[in-house]
Amino acid sequence: MSEPSPIKSLKSLREAEEQCTRCPLYKHATQAVPGEGPARARIMMVGEQPGDQEDKQGKPFVGPAGGVLAKALEDAGIERNSVFVTNAVKHFKFEARGKRRLHKRPNAYEIDRCHWWLDLERRLVRPDIVVALGATAIRSVCGRPLTINKVRGHIMSLPDGGRMLATIHPSYILRIEDDADKRAQYKRFVADLKVCAKALAEAA
Repeated sequence: MSEPSPIKSLKSLREAEEQCTRCPLYKHATQAVPGEGPARARIMMVGEQPGDQEDKQGKPFVGPAGGVLAKALEDAGIERNSVFVTNAVKHFKFEARGKRRLHKRPNAYEIDRCHWWLDLERRLVRPDIVVALGATAIRSVCGRPLTINKVRGHIMSLPDGGRMLATIHPSYILRIEDDADKRAQYKRFVADLKVCAKALAEAA
């Protein structure tokens, strides 16, 4: 992980993130969106970046994708309020189209500059398993890009001694137009989360 930091609590981490200028995304976002959840959560879920609603409210996973995630966690037998949720990138990256703000994927530089904050979150929370939601999260957690389909749905060991489960980001399910495909992808997403739940139960 990164060099030692004087930040020793999630509260001080949130305060530091709000002052972050490590990449240019802070210039246009409403605010930094810190991680949220129990200070000693066994599961940390890492998404890509805040969306429009997250940017406005200052909380992670409160938009449509957060709704899918909450339902999937329930269906997988995981209590939503027991999970620490955060993002690989803490500021909303978007393209303005009239009054709408359209999501833009963070680039490698932005992901790598924000990696510092995710490292600190992991060091403070010390989760048993990090669930990486989508390619951006996987890159941030692993420190390098990996193909989702090659690593999805099973527990991987990380170089720092942690463990990761990779799966899709719930926003992917929202973008599927075919109802049958949407249901199938949701079912597979829940199955991935059940792998995480089973691993924690076995380790308890």
